[in-house]
Formats: sequence, structure tokens, C-alpha cells
Amino acid sequence: MFQLSRQILKFIIALSIVFIIATAAVYFLLAPKLPDTNTLKETQLQIPLRIFSSEGLLMAEFGEKRRIPVEYQDIPQSMIEAFLAAEDDRFYQHPGVDYQGILRAVYSLLTTGSKTQGGSTITMQVARNFFLSKEKTYLRKINEIILALEMEQVLSKEEILTLYLNKIYLGNRAYGVGAAANVYYGRPLSELTLAEMAMIAGLPKAPSKFNPIINPERAMIRRNYVLHRMWEVGYINEKQYIEASQAPVSALYHGPEIEVYAPYVAEMVRTKLIEDFGEDAYTNGFNVYTTIRAEHQRTANQSLQTALLAYDRRHGYRGPVENIKVDENSSEEILEELLGKFDAIGPLKPAIVTDVSKDSASVYIKKHGFVTLSLASMKWAQKQLSTNSRGAVPKQAADVVKTGDVIRVEKLTADNWQLAQLPQAEGALIAVAPYDGAVTALNGGFEFFQNKFNRVTQSRRQPGSGFKPFIYSAALEKGYTPASIINDAPVVFDDPGLENVWRPENYSGQFYGPTRLREALIHSRNLVSIRLLRDIGAKYAVDYAQKFGFDPNQLHSNLSLALGSGSAAPWDMARAYSALANGGYRIEPYLVQRVVDANGNTLMQAQPHTVCETCLPDEVDLDSAAFKPAQRIMTPQNNYIMNSLLRDVVRYGTGRKAMSLGRNDLAGKTGTTNDQVDAWFNGFHPELVAISWVGFDTPRSLGHYETGGRAALPMWIDFMKEALKGLPEESLEPPVDMVTVRIDPATGLLARPEAVDAIYETFRQEHVPTEMAPAAGQGYAGDSGAAPVIDLF
Repeated sequence: MFQLSRQILKFIIALSIVFIIATAAVYFLLAPKLPDTNTLKETQLQIPLRIFSSEGLLMAEFGEKRRIPVEYQDIPQSMIEAFLAAEDDRFYQHPGVDYQGILRAVYSLLTTGSKTQGGSTITMQVARNFFLSKEKTYLRKINEIILALEMEQVLSKEEILTLYLNKIYLGNRAYGVGAAANVYYGRPLSELTLAEMAMIAGLPKAPSKFNPIINPERAMIRRNYVLHRMWEVGYINEKQYIEASQAPVSALYHGPEIEVYAPYVAEMVRTKLIEDFGEDAYTNGFNVYTTIRAEHQRTANQSLQTALLAYDRRHGYRGPVENIKVDENSSEEILEELLGKFDAIGPLKPAIVTDVSKDSASVYIKKHGFVTLSLASMKWAQKQLSTNSRGAVPKQAADVVKTGDVIRVEKLTADNWQLAQLPQAEGALIAVAPYDGAVTALNGGFEFFQNKFNRVTQSRRQPGSGFKPFIYSAALEKGYTPASIINDAPVVFDDPGLENVWRPENYSGQFYGPTRLREALIHSRNLVSIRLLRDIGAKYAVDYAQKFGFDPNQLHSNLSLALGSGSAAPWDMARAYSALANGGYRIEPYLVQRVVDANGNTLMQAQPHTVCETCLPDEVDLDSAAFKPAQRIMTPQNNYIMNSLLRDVVRYGTGRKAMSLGRNDLAGKTGTTNDQVDAWFNGFHPELVAISWVGFDTPRSLGHYETGGRAALPMWIDFMKEALKGLPEESLEPPVDMVTVRIDPATGLLARPEAVDAIYETFRQEHVPTEMAPAAGQGYAGDSGAAPVIDLF
């Protein structure tokens, strides 16, 4: 018997030696081929691209994986214990490999022939997730073991846990516990309950099977298993276990918490980041801080949508989206199903009419419930016969809707809804800080996810009369003054540069005779602008406009340019009007303030050209200087006169509706193209430029009287009302070499002492008129510093 025992002992020793030699051989064979675990110290998790407003509010997130990295000290102890109980309760005792677990797995394999129990520790899971594939083979398991043992030599237990809890996939595109807390509960880790932590800890085993949103029953069973394990191990007491086990499943899907809705901006930034950094921008955890101001952007969104809906209501109702058969007793579930394919678009919610009476209609709004639309809320819905004509005013609800109509409604107040429809016309709005070009708000259309075409940057349209200030500014450089007189009279052109004989006229169809330039711009007199351009030359005007950033290839070098016949995007107009607002300096609008990587390193910092009235550009190395002074493109005197003229446009002319803001420091110019195809308002305060545009993507008339002052200016007013809150009124201070004198409004000459209708006008010192206006009853004869009546044709 003793001899047999000795033989068995020898066999065991020999077998152990063989096992050790075989293990060593396997290790030395495989280890050199495996990745270096030291790289985990510098590991870069795949973190999505995030875009923020200037205040640090989230605007967008791009990337396949949602991940919110957390440090070990920021992970609640109960969350750590939940994962240890569920996945590896001996984590702090084993060296990376749990031999007890491996023996259980081997025993299971020998007795059942199944590889159901893998014996994987958290360290081994980290090795697999970072370095290995997911195929279930014995070789991969051996590699896991080797990597886990090596990992424990270079990383602390806390570092391994941190990697694991940030890397593990937990369903619904959530990677790591930080993202899971946000996705399932919409809260940070620190605010989760014990039951919620246990729910998340139960997910790694089968994220889809135990998904609490899709499979709440299975998820509860798994959660309670985790809680039971926590109680068994001693992490929680019995009372905590019972209370947490009885908690209901409260998980709901929470998308990224967008705090500032600016999808057109986000898409522009995303495109720029991909151009600069490639596809890695989606996974390297870049945080992009833009120039967008949250309140400006929110106001821009609302102002644009309000203006387009108002325009649409003025032109009548086009009818329901479609009509669906509805039973009188249809349940909310059935109505929700019927509305399933119809999505909300901006502020417009899809609804279905369930009953119609004389003075109201009962409608069911998707994901809201039943409401009553009063006849008053439908009064606007005269049938649209054409762009310029509508049917009769509805006298009863049945004149507008019928049962089964799928319609869109807009919420006015908490309990008040109005019939609406998706506008066919589109719009754009951009706001820029004129002293450095920072874009503070940008909206390229009614709703990005319904139409991604960005009209701020991609739509080049005729600027109409909004281009006239640059013709006038060019004329000032040629010696004209605000008091120069030009004849506003009929004219016919047979110009080789134009296809047909051209008979331009003013919008009103009237002619006003000799007109001072100031009056001509205030009232946007077309014939004066044409004569002015003819005198200074179209080529000169194009070259001059190029200084403001206009593309000369998009400007017509003929007299139609006087009416804004070229092409420009709202972005271009914002750049050009910024020079008018900032004292005469060329700036470039920009959106990205800085780009920061996942470690907080600044990869890019904007260095915009900035207005500096005291800087001497010749003394600054523009290639190396952190501060880049903007280039002056207008003399201070020219800029002052143009500001004075454009302030009068708002006070007395086509932009006078803006005076509803109660400010005297606003300037701007309406723009309306032939047949009201495009409507613009280009306006500014000394601290903010804003450009609004309304039109159809496929150019056609907006309709009679839909000028810039009617279609686009209300959008600008609504935006500026909020954007300028708190800003003090700024007076217009004249620069040196400016002289103000009394002039005769009819001739532009110096007013006679006895004149009772004299007005004040400001001139450059060298252009002050020197001749007195003729006395009453006397004609004009002679020459003076003020131009006489100019009739160039």
C-alpha cells in the first residue's frame, strides 16, 4: 500500500513538472506575440465628438459609442461592489486569474461537455476587451490568462477597475457606467439608487437580454440576482436588499441631453473637424467650443420659425397632410398607431381630427392627447387659391377640416393650440459680433432634420437693395455726399451688358425727381442707385465691394448691380455688414473658438482678425502674433456717413418697423428682389450684426407686398429684441474732419439764414458745400462743393 502511494506521489510530481514545463513553454511561445500591457497606462478610450456653445452647453454629440469617462474616485462604492458581486467577488484576492473559477469551468467542461462557465475575472475581461477578439476558443482563453497576469504586474486594482467600468458595453450604445447612467436614467452616477446601480451591473452578461428598456421583466430578475449576490458577499444588509429588490424598473431611454438646439451649426462644425482631423474626430473625445451664445441661438430658432409660420398664414391653407378613416370610438392606442409615420417638425405636432362641430374640432395630438381647436384658431385658414389669392374666411370648423384629416398644430399657450401647416417658404438667420466675427447664432432653415440644406452658407441669392449701401459707400469715395442730388426719373437702357431693353422703376412705381442721396437710400430709390452706379462705374463698384468679402465672380459688372443682381449668401452679407458696424474693418465670421482633446489639451484656438483702432498693422507680425488686427477697408469718415444713412433707414425708411424696439442705435437695409423672390433685412447694432432672409429654395415669388420689410424684418426684430437686452444705447460719434452744417433740402447747398425748412447734414471737411442755396423764386446757377442735380442720361 505504501509502495502504491509512493508511485501515485511520483506520478503527481511528474505530472506537475510536465504541467509546469508545458505552461512555461506555452507562456514563452505566446507571450512575445501578445500586446504590451504597459500600453494600458496610456490607453485612449473611444469617446464621441461633442460640440458646445460658448457657455459650455451641449449642442451635439457625434460618434457610434456613447461614453462618459469617469475617474475611480468618482464611481460610487455601491456601483463598484455591484459589479464585483456580479462579475468577480474575489477580485481583490486573486492575481488576475481566479484559479477556483478556472477549476469550476474545467469541472463543468468535463462533466457537461459545455463551455458555459468561462471563469473570467474582471482583469481577464479587460484583457479581452482591449486586446483580443470575442471568439470563444481555448487559445483566446490562454491568451486572456497570460495578459491578465501581466496586467496585474503593471496596473493597480483600482486602475484595472477604472478601465473595466469605462470600457464595458452596457447596451443602447452605452460604453462604461457613466454613459449607462445617462442613457438609462438621465442622471450622473452619483445620483443613482442602489437598485439602479445593480441594474447596470447586471448588464455585462447579456446587454440585450437584460436590457431594462426592452426586457424589463428579465432585467428585474437579473438585477435582483445582483442584489442577492451583494447581500451574500456582505456589501449590503438584508433591509437594503429587500428594499432595492422591491423597487420598480424605472429605466427609460435618454438621448444626449442637448441643451442648445443648433443642428445647422453642429453639422458645419462636424464637417470642419473631419476635414482637419479625419475620422478619428469621432472617437478621440474632442470637445469643440463654439462662438454660439445659447440665448442668441434659442431666440434665432424661435424668431425664424415664427416669421415663416406668419408668412405661411398670410397666404392661406393648403389642406390636410392626408385623410385617414377613423372610427368614432377609436382608442388612443389606435390613434397613436395611425399617427406613427408622422413626426413633429420644429414646433408643429402631428394630429388627427376625430370630430367636427360648428365652432370647433376635436383632435388627437401625437404623444399628447385630445385637445379642442376653436374656430378662432382656424380663422386664418382661408383656402389658398394661389400665392396671391385666398378663398373665403371660414364660418365654421367644417369649412377647414373634417374627420380623419391628419393636420399639424402649434402650441400657443399651455392649453391653447392652433391649426398650422409646414411652411413651404424657407428662411435663414445669422448673427455676428462685428469686432471679431464670432458667430453668436445661426439657423439655416425651419427644421434641420426635415431639410438639411443650410441656407446661411449654401444658398447664394440676389441681395437686392441690401447691396445698395456698398454702391453708396463706393460713391462717397468718389466725392459724393449725402446731400448730392440725383434725378429720380424714368430711364430706359439698351446696354450691351444686358440681354433686353431695361426699364427699371422704383418699387412704388412712382418717380420723385431730384433727390438727395440720404433720402434715396432711406426710401430705397432704385433709379437713383442706377444713375449713381453709372457714374462711378460698375467695375469700380465690384472692386470696391470685393474689399467687403463679396466674390467678384458672383457680382454682375453692369447696371443691374445697383439693384443687387449678383449672388451672396447670408454669411457673405454678415461679413460685409460687419464692416459697416465695426468702424470699417474687414473681419471673417467664424464658429469654432477652440478644440480640446480628451485630456484637456488645446488642439486649436481661434485667432480671429479683430478690430483694433489703435493698432498699427505695419508693426505687427501677422503670421506669429496671437492678436491679429483686422484690416481697415473704409475710412472712418466714410463709415460714419454710412452709419448715419443706415440709421435713418431704420428711423424713417423701409426699416422703420425696427423702431418698435425703442432704440436709436439700430441701422440696416431691407432687400427685396424682382417680383419679391427674395426678402432680406440686413441690420446691426454696434455690438451685433444680424441678417435675416426669407424665400423659396426653388426661386419664385413670395407674393404681393412680401418685401424685406414685411417678410424678413419681423424675424430680425424678434431676434434683436432678445439679443440686445441689457445693452446700453450707443450714440454715433463723428470722427475727425467731419463738419455739420445747415443745408437746403431741395438743393443740398448751404441754407440761407432765413430758411425755415433747412436741415442739418454732415460732410467730410473737403466736401462741405460752399455756395448758398438760391433765394425763393430764383433758379440755381453756379458750382459748389455739393453736386448739382445729376441727370446722367
